Amino acid sequence: MKQVSVIGASVADEDLYSFAYRLGKELGRRNVVVINGGRSGVMEAVSRGVREAGGISVGIMTTYDGSDANPYLSIKINTGMGWNRNPIVVASSEVVIAVGGAWGTLSELAYAKILNRKIIGYRTHEIEGMVRVHSVDEVLEVLRNWGIID
Repeated sequence: MKQVSVIGASVADEDLYSFAYRLGKELGRRNVVVINGGRSGVMEAVSRGVREAGGISVGIMTTYDGSDANPYLSIKINTGMGWNRNPIVVASSEVVIAVGGAWGTLSELAYAKILNRKIIGYRTHEIEGMVRVHSVDEVLEVLRNWGIID
């Protein structure tokens, strides 16, 4: 199974939430394991979409007890590392998809560059080498071109 990290806004507006939810459904349908920070906003939306499609979503949690987990995760990995868990979210996948986001997302994007991960971005920070997209269909096309999905 392929693994993709979806990172982004912990407080998501309607557009970001909807985008992440639809992305999660499409990835879940294609048996892509989705790694994320396990919390609210984009992380919740993508996990919800994955779950509803019958897929697997893994949350790399900031706490030791997973008390900050969204209810749609298939698996919680409780790290107790706070934001220091961000490189784990990124290192767990071949591709990082950023959906909105603030400073935490920016740090994950920096780790994606350091770890030489492929990056796709929707309404997020400007990062050199990122493939910018405007729709879930565009994300899927890029993932097809990179051999992540069929």
